Amino acid sequence: MAGSVNKVILIGNVGADPEIRRTQDGRPIANLRIATSETWRDRNSGERREKTEWHTVVVFNEGLCKVVEQYVKKGAKLYIEGQLQTRKWQDQTGNDRYSTEIVLQGFNSTLTMLDGRGEGGGGRSGGGDFGGGNDYGSGGGSGYGGGYDQQSSSRGSSSRGGGQPSGGFSNDMDDDIPF
Repeated sequence: MAGSVNKVILIGNVGADPEIRRTQDGRPIANLRIATSETWRDRNSGERREKTEWHTVVVFNEGLCKVVEQYVKKGAKLYIEGQLQTRKWQDQTGNDRYSTEIVLQGFNSTLTMLDGRGEGGGGRSGGGDFGGGNDYGSGGGSGYGGGYDQQSSSRGSSSRGGGQPSGGFSNDMDDDIPF
């Protein structure tokens, strides 16, 4: 196989409300910490054990930053896809330090809210699937998808069932099998 793959997939809970900062030219950057846990039974004692890992996530994608700022709160369960990056920096004493982070930027990033209904979620049922590919030069839309089919709900009706959750089936399915 030629090339390599740098892809991180996590399902976990947000440990604190996200921190939103802005670059000098006004673009948002979201920082959040996500906890993933595994549980097992100790063979000797039969006692249940748990191990929690904390992951630093940095969101550079403008559309995903809007979602994080508006909807993601402490305790929210998220599914994310991003890339692992390690950056080098110097502390106050001049020592080199390294931070490994999961970065969401560009077209290969995904953030899906897995909670049923979040605080401030606007009454959506189900989680929202927020892909990272729509914030570059399209000009149309908000840069992310939601729990409802936003195109059909804004136009009234369409072949996808207007206003119904986008994961539903439409009633106009053709009975012909294509093979």
